[in-house]
Amino acid sequence: MTASTVLTARALLLDMDGTLVNSDAVVERVWRRWADRHGLDGDEVMKVVHGRQGYASMAVLLPSRPMEQNHADNARMLAEETADMDGVVAVEGAAEFLASLRGVPHALVTSADVALSAARMGAAGLSLPDLRITAESVGASKPDPEGFLKAAAELGVAPEDCVVFEDSGAGISAGRSAGMRVVGVGARALFHRPDAVVRDLRGVRVEGLEGGGVRLHLG
Repeated sequence: MTASTVLTARALLLDMDGTLVNSDAVVERVWRRWADRHGLDGDEVMKVVHGRQGYASMAVLLPSRPMEQNHADNARMLAEETADMDGVVAVEGAAEFLASLRGVPHALVTSADVALSAARMGAAGLSLPDLRITAESVGASKPDPEGFLKAAAELGVAPEDCVVFEDSGAGISAGRSAGMRVVGVGARALFHRPDAVVRDLRGVRVEGLEGGGVRLHLG
């Protein structure tokens, strides 16, 4: 992507893990322990889990297991993750990016639940957006577009006027399925062909437009 990439939008929808917060260290620890308990290859498990709710990842990895077991296991995993903030830090430029969104319609759209999202954003020193679509808010996990569509509806903005910031394949697919443009953040996003990619959030400049909306300068 070149420095000349520019997108306009009326609302921004922001993933958390891998986009605003680098929680990879915790995710690796928790999911590799889970892989060991179930006799699965940790590297293969890590290819699946980013962006999805835990129960949805488990359904992919253990397709014959009853879903109620996945939900019970997911609750235990969320508790483990919420208790482990070691290594959780902000993605470079995240604090400045969020500060630049004052007055701009935006929402957090995360596969984490309320407790985990609050804990991770707090550990990273980031402020939570007023509108948060968490695991409790939806009936389906990314790559289903429900979370992004719900955020757009609550902001009163048409999907095509939203830009999503995401890092994972599941999240990028969800944004696309919602009819939104997607900015990929970080190396993981490169493989999933978003509309544009930035190395981190230092590569995003937000310019307010008269009459509402923003122009995003990406580079």
